[in-house]
Amino acid sequence: MRIGSILHEAAQALRFNRQRSLLTTMSLAWGVACFVILYSYGDGFQVALETAFRSIGQDLVLMFDGRTSQQAGGERAGRQIRLELADVDEIRENVPLVAAISPEMMLRDYIVTHEYRSETAMTRAVRPIYQRVRNMSMETGRWFDAEDDLQKRRVAVLGAELAAKLFGEVPPEGADISVRGLRFTVIGVLKTKAQIANYNKPDNQCAFIPFETASLFADLKYPDDIVWTPANPVFREQSVRQVRATMGRLHGFPGNDEQAVRMIVFNEYMKMIEIMSLALRLLLGFIGTLTLAIGGVGLANIMLVSVTERTREIGVLMSIGATRRSILAQFLLEALVIVTAGGAIGVAVGWAATAALGSMPLLGPIFKVDAGNIHLGISLFAVVTSTALLEAVGLIAGLLPAIKASRLDPIEALRYE
Repeated sequence: MRIGSILHEAAQALRFNRQRSLLTTMSLAWGVACFVILYSYGDGFQVALETAFRSIGQDLVLMFDGRTSQQAGGERAGRQIRLELADVDEIRENVPLVAAISPEMMLRDYIVTHEYRSETAMTRAVRPIYQRVRNMSMETGRWFDAEDDLQKRRVAVLGAELAAKLFGEVPPEGADISVRGLRFTVIGVLKTKAQIANYNKPDNQCAFIPFETASLFADLKYPDDIVWTPANPVFREQSVRQVRATMGRLHGFPGNDEQAVRMIVFNEYMKMIEIMSLALRLLLGFIGTLTLAIGGVGLANIMLVSVTERTREIGVLMSIGATRRSILAQFLLEALVIVTAGGAIGVAVGWAATAALGSMPLLGPIFKVDAGNIHLGISLFAVVTSTALLEAVGLIAGLLPAIKASRLDPIEALRYE
């Protein structure tokens, strides 16, 4: 049989059993749609979780006091090392792999007041570059600048949650607040962060003032911590080593003593997020694959029934010259047509479903911000993977019935009732 004849016979068979073919196609389409939607959910979950984690800082390194674990220069191990404000300038000048660095003074449990409303809030004194290090985005107003810091101006930027508690629906910019009895002017409000990683208080609940202004409240020589970010993630480990070596030179401890000055490299915790996301995606992918496999079993059953019902037809075709290869090709072609149609419909349904759903809640309801939700979107990987799986399932499901059909004895097939 020629290719044209094989195609014609396959089309005729599908048209004759249109109801059966349609139901089988729909079952396969459902499997593909489920796979696409589940994989889309897994992708959205990973993006939402990573975004919420990175809101603490794009590549944040937190440095704070420690104790030496090695003897050096005649000094005993266990000597306390305190961060000093001068360390910030030394690191900025001597470690080019550090892109931005700021000291941070934690003014804990300060009473912040606006008119009759008062809140106990963390007030953080930082340099202007802190905005870059900590991923601070403004909802309204502005962040303080170098001039504000130099002139020790009494200006403040409020976290979104603190601003809402003090001002309600009233715009805070230009209004005065009292921080531990001293008057400050609010110059901006931060965007709400869907923040799942923090140290001390979440940014949404804090007030931020220029570092030099904090001299009104405390001695600035010994900041509580120093935050910085490497110039490039590729050189993160190298920059950490260089910063520790610089601190060792300044404070008299070996540059490889990791306990003398403790550092938290937040990006290292991203591995936990990635593992969690990967585990969920594998689980959802496994469920989607099982759904596709169930559709493939249904296809195999339908094709086996079709072979049994068309035994006499196969005998007739063989008696007029059809080869075993052409019979095999015809039944495989029928299976692949059903599979391809099911895949196309399934991808269309998956795309329509993800577009209709748009997003699903995750952290959004907690932080009242859309950035914390799972945003669904069909991915090329999900489409290619589901299509490849479906074609493989269809090939396997159609191959056994096709082989059975091609191996029928023509005479016995003609006698079949």
